[in-house]
Amino acid sequence: MGWTVSDIPDLTEKVAVVTGANGGLGLESAKALAGKGAHVVMAARNQDKAATARDEILSVHPEASLEIVELDLGSFESTKAAAATIAASQPKIDILINNAGLMAMPERRSADGYEMQFGVNHLGHWLFTAGLLQPILAADGARVVTVSSTAHHGGKVVDPDNVNMEGNYSPWGAYGRAKLANLHFALGLQREFEERGVSAQSLAAHPGLSHTNLQVHTVEQGGGGRSGPFWVFLAKHTGMSADRGALSQLRAATDPEAKGGEFYGPRWVNNGSPTRKPILRRDVDEGTEKLWLVSERETGTSLDFDPAAEKL
Repeated sequence: MGWTVSDIPDLTEKVAVVTGANGGLGLESAKALAGKGAHVVMAARNQDKAATARDEILSVHPEASLEIVELDLGSFESTKAAAATIAASQPKIDILINNAGLMAMPERRSADGYEMQFGVNHLGHWLFTAGLLQPILAADGARVVTVSSTAHHGGKVVDPDNVNMEGNYSPWGAYGRAKLANLHFALGLQREFEERGVSAQSLAAHPGLSHTNLQVHTVEQGGGGRSGPFWVFLAKHTGMSADRGALSQLRAATDPEAKGGEFYGPRWVNNGSPTRKPILRRDVDEGTEKLWLVSERETGTSLDFDPAAEKL
């Protein structure tokens, strides 16, 4: 019997923040965490969908403790405001799941002028995590889980001289790069935690092929190229349900045996029970170094541990 939601320990008095909690993997993660007693902050761009998602969770767990905060990861202003709102109301954060993201979109720019997939999937989560660093460090053994994808295998390390992939854009290439950035961010953040001797841990996860609205949204927006409809069909007929797809990030976030720097995904690559996966990329050092350079330079924000530690 593989790992399931029933294996999540009691989370009473724990605080969890989930990005993209208005649907798909984010909704299922929020539902599972709330069902185990955590106070869940549902950070989402679409407030109507977030309200519907909250009602769905309450229909299953009437006693759930939930809070909705507006978060548009494609806007630095919105992301900073959301993080500030949460940090002001939550003295500690035990679980942060950086879940939200876009897949294989047509070439577009974020509100701040960045290639949309990199801007939302990574730069937004960089800013959001930085803004929540104080309450994360205040918790005893907090977990930060960043959601990657098997597409990271085909991604290239971010080029500091061409962050927007100008003249070299492809929807799937940009997606692979963004998902590789998510993996490198998770591993780099764990190094930061270890170097400072803090109890927080950073892990990565991927959902395999899950039947959520992600593929449908891609095609609706004109993305995915010729293979877009194929992935919609494949996810619908062979993909895991959203609640099963969310198990990898939930295990990374809650399993007492999981450790910082680990990567969780379905046992059979794109399907199956969540298990620890090997990290096959050999460019982790190069990738994290360039990612930190680009992230700090483009957002104007560092993961500044010292001020956060001084406020504890």
